[in-house]
Amino acid sequence: MRRKTRQRLSHVILVVILTVIALLYIYPVALMFMNSVKPFGEVIATPVSLPKKPTFGNYLYVGEKIQYFRLLWNNVMITVIGIVGIVFFSSLSAYICDRRRTRYTKFIYTLLITPMLIPFQTIMITLLKAMNIIHLNNSRVGLGIQYWGFGIPMATFIFYNFMATIPRDLDEAATVDGATTWQTYRMVIFPLLKSVTVTVIVLDVMWIWNDFLLPLLMVNSNNKTKTLVLAAYTFVGQMNTQWQYAMAGMVMAVFPSILVFIFLQKYIVEGVVAGAVKG
Repeated sequence: MRRKTRQRLSHVILVVILTVIALLYIYPVALMFMNSVKPFGEVIATPVSLPKKPTFGNYLYVGEKIQYFRLLWNNVMITVIGIVGIVFFSSLSAYICDRRRTRYTKFIYTLLITPMLIPFQTIMITLLKAMNIIHLNNSRVGLGIQYWGFGIPMATFIFYNFMATIPRDLDEAATVDGATTWQTYRMVIFPLLKSVTVTVIVLDVMWIWNDFLLPLLMVNSNNKTKTLVLAAYTFVGQMNTQWQYAMAGMVMAVFPSILVFIFLQKYIVEGVVAGAVKG
């Protein structure tokens, strides 16, 4: 009885601790939603209270002001370009490095994942100058391509760990049937990477869609290529900030990525667990 009581007490304490931590993370998001439906005066006077008379006029004003659907298309285009490149190159490189384990592929794999240790701030000025030289700045396609370099290291690491769970007998059987390396990867291996691929997609969609610093450097000077997060920031000024519009703009910017996370979150756990169990 004492053992069961201790286990129940430990379970209750754990639930309470996790609930408190969850509330700490949810509170800023809830605050953003609440202030997005308040008039300016109420935001300034009572920023942490519930809205007295919620108004959704802020969303209509912001949507018209920033041309929401055009910027939504910019976000979609940049995210899709980034995700397609990251998934393709990282899964293919992880497949080659895992199946052909030589000192050369081990060295290449180390080079591929090493950029995870390099802070973006240390290379952003050099990157900006390089993008200016090759004319990839102020371009949605150029910005999407740049995410390949920052997303491939982590994605390669995830794919590589998962690749070890796929039996090599499948490769040998495909080779016996006359399949090339590319055909084996495309028709045999890649379909088996579904769970980890969705994990990479969800994580990178959340990152690329809500990224602020790289778009600020690369596409901020051109209104036609701005992202939603940058557009929301336009309501924040040095002398005057329209907080109600800034909060509404941020909600409109992050809402699509939150939906993606809600519908696909189960695949994150499945992919991470599958990659951690070998054999």
